[in-house]
Amino acid sequence: MGFQIANEPAADQVLDEYPFAVLMGMMLDQQYGMEHAFRGGWKVLSRFGTLDPAAIAAAEPEAFKELCSRPPAIHRFPGSMSARLQELAALVESKYDGDVTRLWTEPTTGKELLNRVQELPGFGKQKAQIFVALLAKQLGIRPDGWEAAAGDYALDGYRSVADVVDATSLSKVREYKQQKKAAAKAATAK
Repeated sequence: MGFQIANEPAADQVLDEYPFAVLMGMMLDQQYGMEHAFRGGWKVLSRFGTLDPAAIAAAEPEAFKELCSRPPAIHRFPGSMSARLQELAALVESKYDGDVTRLWTEPTTGKELLNRVQELPGFGKQKAQIFVALLAKQLGIRPDGWEAAAGDYALDGYRSVADVVDATSLSKVREYKQQKKAAAKAATAK
């Protein structure tokens, strides 16, 4: 069984085969449906022909933006996200010699892994914690202390994309997020 986050077999297969697509999906998972965000790698691969970070980083920005903006776009904000994707690819190329798996296979502690993920463009603490949980729960990447680094996202349940393994769990995660958003809205209204 491989990834089943994108809720689209071809896109999930890209997640299985291209580790950079997993990181890309997590980066795109912002103000955009989870399953759609994790289809980003599939869209880029089918249009650009590669998910090689060096090639993405070196692409002409306007042409790459146009490619990412074609319907269905990689994100609801394809222009800014195509630029962020190129920035992410450039960092992976320069810091990890284009091998994105080094981002998560080299750290020996959860704290080190979390710190590395937080260095990425578009990854604040919460998104970094979710990605640490996703790596642990779906890829078995579990350096010492990963649970503490991931916080509540390490717990069993349906809190984030890290817990999405099929269409049912996707619905449960979406319900959980809606409940959290409603609770936060109610708290600020008081």
